[in-house]
Amino acid sequence: MGRPLKVAAAQVGAVHRTTSRAEVLDRLVKLLEDASTHDVKLVVFPETTFTTFFPRYYITDDEELASYYEYETAETGPVTQTKNVKAFFHRAKELGIDVQIGYGEDTGNGRYNTAVYVSGKTGDVLNKYRKVHLPGSTEPFDLDPNTTNQLEKRYFLPGNYGFQAFRASSLKETCGGSSPIVGQLICNDRRWAEGWRCYGLQGVEILCCGYNTTAYAPQLWGGDQNISTEKAYEEAMFHHKLVVQAHAYTNSMFCITSARAGNDDDRHPLIPGSMIVDPEGHIVAESKTREDELVIATIDLDDCKQGKERTFNLGKHRRPEMYGRLVEEGGVKPPPEV
Repeated sequence: MGRPLKVAAAQVGAVHRTTSRAEVLDRLVKLLEDASTHDVKLVVFPETTFTTFFPRYYITDDEELASYYEYETAETGPVTQTKNVKAFFHRAKELGIDVQIGYGEDTGNGRYNTAVYVSGKTGDVLNKYRKVHLPGSTEPFDLDPNTTNQLEKRYFLPGNYGFQAFRASSLKETCGGSSPIVGQLICNDRRWAEGWRCYGLQGVEILCCGYNTTAYAPQLWGGDQNISTEKAYEEAMFHHKLVVQAHAYTNSMFCITSARAGNDDDRHPLIPGSMIVDPEGHIVAESKTREDELVIATIDLDDCKQGKERTFNLGKHRRPEMYGRLVEEGGVKPPPEV
């Protein structure tokens, strides 16, 4: 019988700096409703989905900056209850669809690049993840408004929840009476092997990852400043697929990746590449546009067994006593010259 589950990556096209919250929410709800017509049970949305990807801008207006976060404290309750976005979560519950979605979180004591996984049955937050590997810098390297900066270290604190897997109990009945084991990453985290392995060691079957990845920003990347837009796009897509396919394979799990794509403000291009990857590293479904789009596949969680029980049986084949350097060194330490 297997453990089948119909899932989707919800790719979201361009969201400009001036795009209203209402317009974005309407588009997200439309994606949810389309997913419902296909009997999808889990939809994964991108990083910072409710707004444009604001860390690319050097923002000096405190009021504007605050508008990009969801204010979430013990008094306000979870993000599912905040006035700006609760209509989205309410609709997901009405449709009975589990969702993962990313947003800027403001706790009153710190701001994080966050994603939540919410039950389509109860509307409860089953897990919250905060981005661990923040790229870029605190200060802009160029104040030209047309330049793509990467200021996540300025606008967010590093995630402090670690890589904690959880059971999606809302999908238990759909998956043959066994709740899927789920993990979460955000954008740059997918490039780092450590998070994937932490999830592999917890038996994760579905890894959810939303992202915003620039398609052309030579000043940001460094290196060849004369790289063509076509070559830059090709490289960005190659590296995105490389890390997802490789790590899904080496940790024997499905991965659902969702892109914020399009060309924000008509000058900040983002790659698409929303896809569903199986535990053998194969892409089973992939986006065809750079616009709002659902990428749908029916997966069988029993397909994780071959890798978990044989090729990558971690309990049988790992040698943790040999891996001390992974946690002892915070950076590169070459051997001495002889």
